[in-house]
Amino acid sequence: MDKILIAVIGGHKSNDKVEQIANNIGKNIAKVGAILVCGGLSGVMEAVSKGAKQANGTTVGILPGEDKAEANPYIDIPIATGLGFARNTIVVGCADAVIALPGEYGTLSEIGFALNAKKPVIGIGTWDIPGVVQVKDAQEAIDKIKELLVI
Repeated sequence: MDKILIAVIGGHKSNDKVEQIANNIGKNIAKVGAILVCGGLSGVMEAVSKGAKQANGTTVGILPGEDKAEANPYIDIPIATGLGFARNTIVVGCADAVIALPGEYGTLSEIGFALNAKKPVIGIGTWDIPGVVQVKDAQEAIDKIKELLVI
């Protein structure tokens, strides 16, 4: 069976509560044997990557700039795109499912790209728009993805 890729999206600025949720999501992604894909920078992206690494998971960061060194320290595979926000299409495009946390318009664009591509989008405290399945915590998000992807 191919490896499942789960993208986690959210703001590059976040608070401790959101970062704790992201960290737990990262751990749960690793525990189910999936690979984490994210934007590779700070905030939600760093917290989810740290959680995945704490549970011995694999992390991929799709970076907006041209320098792989911009990745947060928990990224195993940094992919420097030089595409700026256009890299958002790649973050969600390569994933089998997306978990959306609070973020601004970059996060909204990723949700839109994912929904347009008919990818499941699970939300925790994020944009409440049609197509986003809202859940209350990290465990419920992973359970919903396992149900939708049959993993």
